[in-house]
Formats: sequence, C-alpha cells, structure tokens
Amino acid sequence: MALYYRDDTVQVTSESIRSGGVAIPIDEVTYVWHDRGRKTLAVRGRVIGRGVLVLLLSLPPLVALICVVSLLWSAADRGNWTTALIVLAAFAVGALALAPFLELPLTWLDRSYERGNQVHELWVQHRGHEVLLLRTPDALRFGQIYRAVQRAIEQRGEHG
Repeated sequence: MALYYRDDTVQVTSESIRSGGVAIPIDEVTYVWHDRGRKTLAVRGRVIGRGVLVLLLSLPPLVALICVVSLLWSAADRGNWTTALIVLAAFAVGALALAPFLELPLTWLDRSYERGNQVHELWVQHRGHEVLLLRTPDALRFGQIYRAVQRAIEQRGEHG
C-alpha cells in the first residue's frame, strides 16, 4: 500500500481515500473532479486581512516619501542643503534598520496568497453517486490532496 497524502483529516493511499470519516476504495471511484464552493467567512476575512496588511505596509513608505519631497522643497527655498542631507541620511538609516521587521508581515501576506481566495471542493463519483469528499479554503492543501488522489487513480490504472 502506497501512501500519497496524510494529515489530521484526510488520507489518500493506493487502496482508499479517507476524508471526514468516509472511506472510499480507489477501485470504486469512477470519476474525480474539483469545483469552487461558496466563499466562507474565513476566506472573506483572509482577503480583507490581506488588504489591511497591504495598506499598513504601504502607508509608512508613502508618508516618508511625502516628508522627503517636502523637505527637499523647503531646502531648495531656503538654500539649506546640509540639514536636508542629514535628515535624508537619518531617514535612510531608519528605513534600513526597520527592514528586517518587515519579514513577518510579508510572510503573512505570502501565506495568504498561497491559501487562495476560494473554497475548493473535491468530488468523486462512487457507485453511481456524487460524493463531496473535501471542502477547504486552503488552496495549497487542496492542491496537494487533489494531486494525491490523481496519483492514486493513475497508479490503479497501471496496476489494475
């Protein structure tokens, strides 16, 4: 028996697909497909959270740019370039010092895109009936499970 995928709720082997307490033998699966389900509160929250995070990450550089432009404008009017250059250098050093702290929010943003914007459903035809095996808003996990089911079906065809 080959194991293609396993987590807390789903297991795909060369013999069966187990999900949500249901076990379906691979030999009895006649068709597999995926569909998009209705968006859940978690998916909507992820999209809203992503927007808030992008806004929070883009506001400080925008404010800094406005400050730099106004500083250069006032330095040109007053002819005081030394003070302007010192302030610009302080801005640059401050930005470089804060750059490592961006790793965590950028990682969150990356993961939110990996998880996707949809709810994914995995369906199989078993003994003439359409059976919903899995419904998840996690696109990465869904892709791994769907590919595992495909491999199990393909292997059945080669060995069956």
